[in-house]
Amino acid sequence: MHPSRRFFEDKFGLTEADFQKYLSAALSAGGDYADLYFEYGSTSSISLDESIVKSATQGVSVGCGVRVLSGERTGYAYTDDLSPEKLLKAAYTAAHIASGPARVTTVGLSEVSIPRNLYPIVTAPTDIDIAAKLELVVRADASARAYDSRIFQVRAGYADEVRHVLTVCSDGDIAADYQPMARLSVLCLARDGNRVERGFSGGGGRVELTFFHEEKTPEHFAREAARQSILQLTAVDAPAGEMEVVLGPGWPGILLHEAIGHGLEADFNRKQTSAFSGLIGQRVASDICTVVDDGTMPGRRGSVNLDDEGIPTSQTVLIEHGILKGYLQDRLSARLTGAALTGNGRRESYAHMPMPRMTNTYMLAGKSDPEEILRTVKRGLYAVNFGGGQVDITNGKFVFTASEAYWIEDGRITRPVRNATLVGDGPTVLRHVTMVGNDLALDEGIGTCGKDGQSVPVGVGIPTIKIDRLTVGGTANS
Repeated sequence: MHPSRRFFEDKFGLTEADFQKYLSAALSAGGDYADLYFEYGSTSSISLDESIVKSATQGVSVGCGVRVLSGERTGYAYTDDLSPEKLLKAAYTAAHIASGPARVTTVGLSEVSIPRNLYPIVTAPTDIDIAAKLELVVRADASARAYDSRIFQVRAGYADEVRHVLTVCSDGDIAADYQPMARLSVLCLARDGNRVERGFSGGGGRVELTFFHEEKTPEHFAREAARQSILQLTAVDAPAGEMEVVLGPGWPGILLHEAIGHGLEADFNRKQTSAFSGLIGQRVASDICTVVDDGTMPGRRGSVNLDDEGIPTSQTVLIEHGILKGYLQDRLSARLTGAALTGNGRRESYAHMPMPRMTNTYMLAGKSDPEEILRTVKRGLYAVNFGGGQVDITNGKFVFTASEAYWIEDGRITRPVRNATLVGDGPTVLRHVTMVGNDLALDEGIGTCGKDGQSVPVGVGIPTIKIDRLTVGGTANS
């Protein structure tokens, strides 16, 4: 038996008979499917600002969400009290919201086996003494300040969590998982005269605290944040206009995630509100573009053994050599469209309904040398880091701000630029990808994706790619 199932049975006295009772209540007003999602989460965080500990917190949350599906109707209710009375009330509430003519009964429960353990954690980060976490942020603060005398403010933060989750479904599946997470981040502000610039770095994943001692240290993130802030002090205003754009490897994959990935989530396509609706089997990108979503990468921030509907995650090919192959599915969309499940039903917590969401989304490496890609650019922008952005899912149109970018002239990087924004739409950009590098990289482990008011951890990645024309918004005089 999986330890997380034992956790709920031991800690809250929940038995298989209890699960059957709550599922029966959920289906009492009709409905063709119901599930229970139990969650117990423990968290801790610490932040340092101006070399002073500004906050240190620890907390626990517990609850259960009950969902009933009846055709396209969904009833959902949740409770933070796992007493029998409160669980039955939530089940009956969800039942009445989704009441319908269909009548199904629950079946005997059988354990969903986890095909692989993506995060074999020996010691959960939440079990480590707070002093060891404080040491990490103090080291980050000291390293960033030592980088350059122009750095005048540093903010360092650490956060971790462990979630025990249990999903019980009326079709007989019962699935449990134990999900750790840890993240370290550093923000630097640098000043030169009246000019102030910022730099940010961070990372982590489903890892133990030793990750920050042996793989990506506080000094690593601190130096990167400091480097960015100092670099921006010398950046000139970016030119504007349509031009060649090269995206660097790693975190610039956030553009792929936002401008293309969301449009490939099944709920948008089921409702015909995505720019990619109805295009399976058709060309949507240049033939050198292959895009996948992979929730099975060990230790990655976006990876989970099971999604939040109890389905094992998978590697899903979304676009193959430019051809749209499929969408990311949750149970509801798969039931309504007859599609195969992909393990992408995700939710922020027990207080939220699951929906199709990305895990780790990236473009596969190509054959081009990154240096050769840059040499082919006559006049254009090289964007290697991104800040905020906005995307319209219905047409894929986006506006993204490059937090670190360089001007390219005659195949050479000449100077850093600031205030550069990329403006376009996902489907058009994919068709204008003319070179794909052999240097695929994933982000450091900092990504959080928002959708319909819910946030979940994700990963992004991309090799160096060349887009032969894209609109750049800048502030330089022409």
